[in-house]
Amino acid sequence: GLFPQDHGPHLEQGIEWWYITANLTADTGETFGAQWTLFRTQVPLPVKSTWWDNQLYFAHFALQHQQSHVAFERFARAGQARISASPFFAQLDDWSLKSTQQRFLPLQMQAKQDDYAIDVSLSNSPLTLHGENGYSQKTSSGHASYYFSYPFLETSGTVTFNGKQYKVSGNAWYDREWSASLLDKSQLGWDWFSLVSDENGKEGLMLFCIRDAQHRYDYCSGTRIAENGQATQISREDINLQTLEHITIEGTKYPSKWQIELPDSAPVLIETITKNSLNKLSIQYWEGRVRATGGFNGIGYAELAGY
Repeated sequence: GLFPQDHGPHLEQGIEWWYITANLTADTGETFGAQWTLFRTQVPLPVKSTWWDNQLYFAHFALQHQQSHVAFERFARAGQARISASPFFAQLDDWSLKSTQQRFLPLQMQAKQDDYAIDVSLSNSPLTLHGENGYSQKTSSGHASYYFSYPFLETSGTVTFNGKQYKVSGNAWYDREWSASLLDKSQLGWDWFSLVSDENGKEGLMLFCIRDAQHRYDYCSGTRIAENGQATQISREDINLQTLEHITIEGTKYPSKWQIELPDSAPVLIETITKNSLNKLSIQYWEGRVRATGGFNGIGYAELAGY
């Protein structure tokens, strides 16, 4: 189960993240996507120093609107990056995610860079534990993570895009994950999807497929999420993910449309919204909005890593 300290850092684990993706609509009717992530990773250095604790922190902040996508990153060591379990906060400089009261929700999320900013409150989502009570198997050889989400966060506040401020509201999905390591040596990356239904915004679907050295989908896991947050695990042999269309960005092919066959539903079609959602940062990965139709109707986010 989840303990209050699990909102804070797990320094003995190799990699960890605090991750928010959001689909937001402005009062003008225009739509936006947002990503806010703080990563912690172990980078042991052969030094003994008061300021080096073998932990490197980096944060990503990205916004998208129509076919425009911007992404920014910052790095820190302990001191600049601060994370506390209770009351919860995770921040790097002035990019912050904080509980506004003693309990975890509601949260306030803020980030600003150049002509782009976000300042929104996040509230009223149940907690979802993925896998076996939060222990989520990632590969056949036993790589796994602890993984929980708040998938139905009601979000409102402001987004500044290219110098213009918008009043926005919508859904955000918060992912918390930590692991010794996520991939086998033979695996290149993953396609990850978080989807929330249109009907009432209170049903969710998470799918995570790791790719092998030939970019074939190697190991999939999934979770159906009920309105109360209750998770139903979808077993790996019940998930069949196929890429239907690609887009080439700077010489690299990325999927832009998928079909997913799942038990007890019509096939789900997923299509990217902002086609070039490449986060051109120290680690390059595609992170952007998607729409789902067919066996699941809704909106969400995809992350395509290791292409």
